[in-house]
Amino acid sequence: MRSYEVGSAPVHRDIEYGWEVALPLGGTSLDGVGMAGFRDRIAAGLDMRVLPQPAVILVVGLGDAPLTVEGAAGHQSLRSFVAALSPGPARIRGERVECIEMRLSPRAAHALLGISLRELGGAVTDLEDLWGRHERRLREELTDTTTWQERLSLMDEFLMKRAAGAPSMAPEVAAAWDSIVAHRGRIRIGDLAASCGWSRKRLWSSFSAQIGLTPKRAAMLVRFDHAARALSAGDNAADVALACGYVDQSHLHRDVLAFAGCAPGALARRATSVG
Repeated sequence: MRSYEVGSAPVHRDIEYGWEVALPLGGTSLDGVGMAGFRDRIAAGLDMRVLPQPAVILVVGLGDAPLTVEGAAGHQSLRSFVAALSPGPARIRGERVECIEMRLSPRAAHALLGISLRELGGAVTDLEDLWGRHERRLREELTDTTTWQERLSLMDEFLMKRAAGAPSMAPEVAAAWDSIVAHRGRIRIGDLAASCGWSRKRLWSSFSAQIGLTPKRAAMLVRFDHAARALSAGDNAADVALACGYVDQSHLHRDVLAFAGCAPGALARRATSVG
């Protein structure tokens, strides 16, 4: 599974890695939802390390071949799963992988998952545990559908139905998250609270309940995401620390170690992003 952008060619093949990647024509119907279909064309198998990122990742497997997810919760064999905003570094492996992957903003995830993001507990969760028979029926219908565009349209329709009438995130919480993202994690919590007219305590409580992270942790995650992308692109650690707002290179080192489980140099060599 490779990174994808809405608006790219609807179906293309990654020759180097042997993956077929399909994107929905015209994007998705819901704000904050990115979607792509993936298929291992050459049966090379998947063995990928992934990093925490400021999005909820939802994967629906097609067929019976499960994915093995290794992370803080140990080894899990899952056909479909959802990864919380900050589940820690993980390793995903599988054979004959074919799936649809979605990248959800916290606002979209709040509406679509049917539970508070805090209930995910910062972990990777079996999607069947959340959606029950609806997940099983969806997976069967997607597997039986023959073309990628039909599959992606079916997935989009399913999400639209789940979003209809779903509880919305508090506008103040949504605005606070958007502000953290816009500032790339470089914003004071007091300023966030002031911008939405809440006390720090009220923002901390409501934000944590609906996003699943404290405002401070969310800001750290967004800042780490920018740093990880820069390090993966080959940028010098000292330059990344300065550009991303870390106090110094040691500060960057501590955050990378906390989120990725390795030093910046190792992250630059091995980091791979899903979504």
